[in-house]
Amino acid sequence: MSAEPLPIRRLLDLDAVQAFVLVAEMSSFTRAAEVLESTQSAISLKLKRLEKRLGKRLLERTPRRVKLSAEGAQFLIAARELLNANDRAVGLDMKPQRRLRIGLIDHTATDDLIPLLELVSRHDPSLRVEVRIGASSEMLAAYDVGELDAAFARLDTTRNDAEKLFEEACGWFASPLWVHNPSEPLRIASLSAPCGVRASALKALDESGIAWTEVFVGGGITTVGAAVMAAMAVAPMTLKGRPSRSVEVGSKLGLPALPGIEIAVYTRVRDQAMKEAVRIFGASLRAAASST
Repeated sequence: MSAEPLPIRRLLDLDAVQAFVLVAEMSSFTRAAEVLESTQSAISLKLKRLEKRLGKRLLERTPRRVKLSAEGAQFLIAARELLNANDRAVGLDMKPQRRLRIGLIDHTATDDLIPLLELVSRHDPSLRVEVRIGASSEMLAAYDVGELDAAFARLDTTRNDAEKLFEEACGWFASPLWVHNPSEPLRIASLSAPCGVRASALKALDESGIAWTEVFVGGGITTVGAAVMAAMAVAPMTLKGRPSRSVEVGSKLGLPALPGIEIAVYTRVRDQAMKEAVRIFGASLRAAASST
């Protein structure tokens, strides 16, 4: 008896599978293209071919965002397993653990940090990611002396190693329960110096002739947010850094508009996998800022 022929396998393009996983995780063709150093049109073409190969519609495309179809959500599980199996086959999971040290400006360190780290970890489980959070000047100083591999900090136009990522909008935020007494100086909560947002906010108040008093100084954005939600004061903060239940009170109180802060990435990594991890982190931060 002759053996039955083996079924023809529908082999998948792993590059397309990787692109699909990134688009699914970041909900954006543009951000996935940034990570892969490709173009949005090239990523879209890869995914159309992948969908044709599978005979399934994996993504629902709308003008505002990209989301998984029911079949896409199911395939995402298998796609991650396939990429992990590929890594094992080529021995990537046998590499010694490497360190990726990231510095992050306080004003961008929000609840979004958890999913960002999950993305980086899934991209390369062999990486040991260390994150330091603080003032922009502190992060750049640590980067310059080699304590960080990448720093996400304010754009310094005097340097030639900065790549601008996005601009964070700023405003005046307070608890919904906070009440300002017009007969008293404006009560302010802010990050401790040096903080560019604090400096520009206090300067704007002085130039507008608005009396103020600083009643709370925090060592981190979380502590300032706690003071805000305790209805102690109003705080100059970024939209992403503010407490989720706080309200913008600048227009109501006639406070001066605050300039946004431009965020850039500074990095010296050369390893390809680590470079991709830094790009994932940066693209995700940009996506989080644009969704505000």
